[in-house]
Amino acid sequence: AAAIVAILALLASRGWFDDLSIIREWANRRDQFAAAVSTHLLLVVVSLAVSLAIGLPLGIWTALRARAAGPVFAMLNIIQTIPSIALFGLLIGPLTALSNALPALRTIGIGGIRVAPAVIALVLYGLLPIARNTQAGLLSVPASVTDAARGMGLTPRQVVTSVSLPLALPSLLAGLRIVTIQTIGMGVVAALIGAGGLGSFVFLGLGQTAIDLVLLGALSTIALALAADALLSALSLLATRRMHR
Repeated sequence: AAAIVAILALLASRGWFDDLSIIREWANRRDQFAAAVSTHLLLVVVSLAVSLAIGLPLGIWTALRARAAGPVFAMLNIIQTIPSIALFGLLIGPLTALSNALPALRTIGIGGIRVAPAVIALVLYGLLPIARNTQAGLLSVPASVTDAARGMGLTPRQVVTSVSLPLALPSLLAGLRIVTIQTIGMGVVAALIGAGGLGSFVFLGLGQTAIDLVLLGALSTIALALAADALLSALSLLATRRMHR
């Protein structure tokens, strides 16, 4: 992959792609493109951070409390069945009413459109993979290891944080990898409610029947997803190797 990227970069630096219409679109909209990439990355990072903050404790809770796993994962599975466009639309009404009732929320950008509903929807979609992989990783830790940790005087919380979670790290990274790629792709749809990002090029191109704009947004999204996948795959491999030492 690095070799392919290096070859493409070399060819681009020598002007081999200058006559391509997609390159001309990028050159004409360079500032707009940079802003779209920044917005897209911000959506992804914020959504991932909130998904981890909620999904990780949910996964730990369902691993420690087997009875809670059924209802929790049933609810998260239902959320996954809702089409992304429908979920974005469902959030517009409640958030609009909330911002009208509490005008202070509008001053910090929370409303029925733009970033707030996009982040909420992306977080909801990201909870299941993170919680499920966290639970699976914790349950895969051998009982003998946790029993030995308790025998050494560790509290249940210390067993989870100091023993079980480090051993479950490959599974956690696998869940994070799934959510990251999913969030990058679904962030394109968020442009429909004014959240911006690379999806703005896709829908602008569809509206103008300009395939070059569509490709500019779509190929950039694919490149981001592939880069994130490669990075997280490398981290997962390192974690697995370290665990088996």
